[in-house]
Amino acid sequence: MSKKGRRGVRGFDVKSLPYVSRVYVNNQVLLPASLVRALGIRDLKYAKITFKYKDQVLTIRATLLRTKNTDSRQFTIPKDIRERYGIKPGDDVEIISVSKLARHEEEEIATRRRSR
Repeated sequence: MSKKGRRGVRGFDVKSLPYVSRVYVNNQVLLPASLVRALGIRDLKYAKITFKYKDQVLTIRATLLRTKNTDSRQFTIPKDIRERYGIKPGDDVEIISVSKLARHEEEEIATRRRSR
């Protein structure tokens, strides 16, 4: 079994948290491939993400979205969180931690997504 090497175009060279990222127009936040590899979350589908926006520290459960050609991931900040704290595209958020969800939390998210 061979270890996966770096794929895709050279991107941001981020090796640890905290990491400051911008909220995109589609309300998603990028986790660069180098950070994903450094944190060992390449195969995670769901994660608990703690981030700081202005002076607020927020924790959300999110689906880590991926593309075929890179190890980078994106997650969407939920609409109710964006509205409550006034998070808009172009704003900066500081990612403090990314961790694996407990099994029952993963199943809850997957069930919620199927029921839409």
